[in-house]
Amino acid sequence: MAETDPARPDGATGVLVLADGKTIWGRGFGAEGAAVGEVCFNTAITGYQEVMTDPSYAGQIVTFTFPHIGNVGANMEDVEAINPHALGCIVREDVTDPSNFRSTQRFDAWLRGQGRIGLSGIDTRALTRAIRIHGAPNAVIAHAADGVFDLDALRAQAQAWPGLEGMDLARDVSSTQSYRWDDGLWTLGEGYATHAANPEGPHVVAIDYGLKRNILRNLVAAGARVTVVPATATYDEVMAHRPDGVFLSNGPGDPAATGIYAVPVIQELLAVGKPIFGICLGHQLLGLAVGATTSKMHQGHRGANHPVKRTSDGKVEITSMNHGFAVDANSLPANAEATHVSLFDGSLAGLRLTDKPAFSVQYHPEASPGPQDSHYLFEQFVAQLKSAA
Repeated sequence: MAETDPARPDGATGVLVLADGKTIWGRGFGAEGAAVGEVCFNTAITGYQEVMTDPSYAGQIVTFTFPHIGNVGANMEDVEAINPHALGCIVREDVTDPSNFRSTQRFDAWLRGQGRIGLSGIDTRALTRAIRIHGAPNAVIAHAADGVFDLDALRAQAQAWPGLEGMDLARDVSSTQSYRWDDGLWTLGEGYATHAANPEGPHVVAIDYGLKRNILRNLVAAGARVTVVPATATYDEVMAHRPDGVFLSNGPGDPAATGIYAVPVIQELLAVGKPIFGICLGHQLLGLAVGATTSKMHQGHRGANHPVKRTSDGKVEITSMNHGFAVDANSLPANAEATHVSLFDGSLAGLRLTDKPAFSVQYHPEASPGPQDSHYLFEQFVAQLKSAA
């Protein structure tokens, strides 16, 4: 029988119940209900709508380390997918009235309309520290206006959730059919450029494992025509579009699980010499396709301030990252070399093949944290396709 826990503080209408039994009380906002997933943290101070709608966050509850989340409101432009994919968010301060000329809605109202749960009043520094020490926990985030929760049931739900390791989420968030994309980048006063694709540009087929819209916009801005295909597209289905190059998108879940159907397709594309560019999950799948291995990270990398060093010239890029799995650098075969390395922990952040026109990065160049430190990757890929035409 549901009942209010005796330790519930006055005014608490939200709770985070960890699989280890720990209960963290807060103030719920957004939608009411409960959701189970992995708790991670993100260190970015802007872009919370992009984070919440990034398909790579499927199955995750995001702890924002910046305390003032929601202060610029919400709008219909700053989204990376039609619907949010993060299960919920945890913040320090209550959401305030927005203060930004682009805002059309309060952040908490946007969350409520999107069916996503928020939890404020949390010591996010302590929670982040716990994740850094113990790793990302499984938990249930819950919000009820009356503050009544069945804690035993929520705890059992958190303990029963299997976790992201071994979980394929790409097919759940991917598009279900192919489509053309021709929108370009956003500019102040103009919004996103429409019908911006170069009809004579090289044709890129983007395999959607959970892609972000701004990746497609950057490919268009670099001069490409883009067709998107589902994560489960076969080699023949990809090649039926007669691509000049293939893009492997970001996405959620365990790359080894997604790789069961994705890796054979990538291997066939490599065998015929098709140029390939991968980001995030796409980077991990390219690594798997050439024989490398991936593993789950202790806490993952999520934020917009991650320094990455290029091995070619030693220059440092400030990057945006969102991943909980990584390609093991020591497992790279002889025909693959590291091109980028994280300066936070030395993990592999980019690779290229020495015998095939294929490369990938673990970070998100389209997110512009530098702000344009990594845009050259899109230009490099499309220029490669143009020169091969």
